[in-house]
Amino acid sequence: MAAYDVRPPNIVLILADDLGYSDIGCYGGEIRTPNLDRLGRSGVRLTQFSNTARCSPSRASLLTGLHPHQTGIGVLAGSNMPGGYPGSLTDRCVTVAEVLGDAGYATGMSGKWHLSGPLWEPAGSWPTRRGFADFFGTLSGCGSYYDPATLRRGEADASAETRDPRFFYTDAITDHAVEFIGREAAAGRAFFAYVAYTAPHWPLHAPPEDVAAYDGVYTAGWDELRRRRLDRLRAEGLLGAESALSARDPAQPPWAAAPHQEWEARRMQVYAAQVERMDRGIGRILDRLTACGVVDDTLVVFLSDNGGCAEVLPLGDPEEFRSRRHIVPPRTRDGAELRVGNDPGIDPGPEDTYASYGPAWANLSNTPFRHYKRWVHEGGIATPFIVHWPAGGLAGGRIVRTPFQLTDVLPTLLGVAGVEPPRRYRGREVPPPEGRTMLPALRGEPVADVPLFWEHLGNAAVRRGRWKLVRENGGPWELYDMDADRSETTDLARRHPALVADLAAEYEGWARRVGVIPRGRR
Repeated sequence: MAAYDVRPPNIVLILADDLGYSDIGCYGGEIRTPNLDRLGRSGVRLTQFSNTARCSPSRASLLTGLHPHQTGIGVLAGSNMPGGYPGSLTDRCVTVAEVLGDAGYATGMSGKWHLSGPLWEPAGSWPTRRGFADFFGTLSGCGSYYDPATLRRGEADASAETRDPRFFYTDAITDHAVEFIGREAAAGRAFFAYVAYTAPHWPLHAPPEDVAAYDGVYTAGWDELRRRRLDRLRAEGLLGAESALSARDPAQPPWAAAPHQEWEARRMQVYAAQVERMDRGIGRILDRLTACGVVDDTLVVFLSDNGGCAEVLPLGDPEEFRSRRHIVPPRTRDGAELRVGNDPGIDPGPEDTYASYGPAWANLSNTPFRHYKRWVHEGGIATPFIVHWPAGGLAGGRIVRTPFQLTDVLPTLLGVAGVEPPRRYRGREVPPPEGRTMLPALRGEPVADVPLFWEHLGNAAVRRGRWKLVRENGGPWELYDMDADRSETTDLARRHPALVADLAAEYEGWARRVGVIPRGRR
């Protein structure tokens, strides 16, 4: 297995779904996340790590080291070629599971895949055919936590497992990951575990006792809680004066004028309960690593696939949304009618509800930044990023401020494993990773900045050093000095037209090279 004379380090890669930058405790949040807090404060935290702003593209980039447009997932997974892209992970890329599996690692995945157009019949874009020898999870992008669609063990339908009244998807994802880790550690095999939670993606589902534990926490409202989160981010040493609190989303009311405050607080309570339940599962994973005696020599990585989500349910036409069987079940498991939508008369949480927490709370999740999932302003792409590997020198509470993005994860994981990325895989050429290893920076060594690029739904950005050029689809370029204005509150584009032109040209060259399809063209 290349660089190691003995068994190489294990790798556990944990991905949250729609979690905002400041939701967890060690990134300023009031949500109780003691396990992630322990991991972050005793490991390494990055302050400027970026995802790609959306579920499928982030997963594609995370697992391949490429930009999503190079993998077939330029917008979302789906067989209808969204945005002109194939909508499935193509064979023109190689996943970290494929590379590590060939190098002798046991490879297992638990949770959400969301990289395949075909959902109901096995296909080459399924995880079982992209390097994961062991798989339990869902093929679709989201769904009920009590009765998720497209649930599989390997390639076999596992929907019967949801008939157990105790079934809750977050717990089931944890159960499988814990079992996989325990089995492979007992066998003395190096393992790669990819744990892809659906929490806290909508729908807002959580057991009543978890929701009740947050009674009173959110009655202060989003305005006050955003201020408190920024104070804690600064106290943690993650952000400073360069990150002022951006203005509240102008489309949302101040908390004092918000109608249905009790219901609004309930929505955020359920969201917080979803996050805490995930953290509890991560604690069980860490406990199993400890019990197996491998926690010190296991690289654990935690991040989110995009910023907080401002989507309001139902999406689009209500009846069409209800008909999406890969997302919305027809009824509850006991046959009750499903109550779909953000209705103040319906308290979310139980199985028969299907709601989201909305833009104002997503604005809280993304404190202190603006915009949300789908945008490539900081609110859409900034994520907590935690790394823990005591035997590898990644401990001690270090904070790293170097900007990195998802394309840097695969080179880092392969570097930890002592494996070189292949130039050919199963008889076909594959492109080299677009990113670079983060290991020197994670160990406290100075590294040079390199240009970073993003595009999603026509929203585009390039960052070079302190400067970030960003635009919304169809809008003008905006320019921000990230060393002085991380929250993107003061557009400097008119003051620096030559710099705007230079960065825009650099972006266009990248977009052509990686195959970005201009929005609206098919």
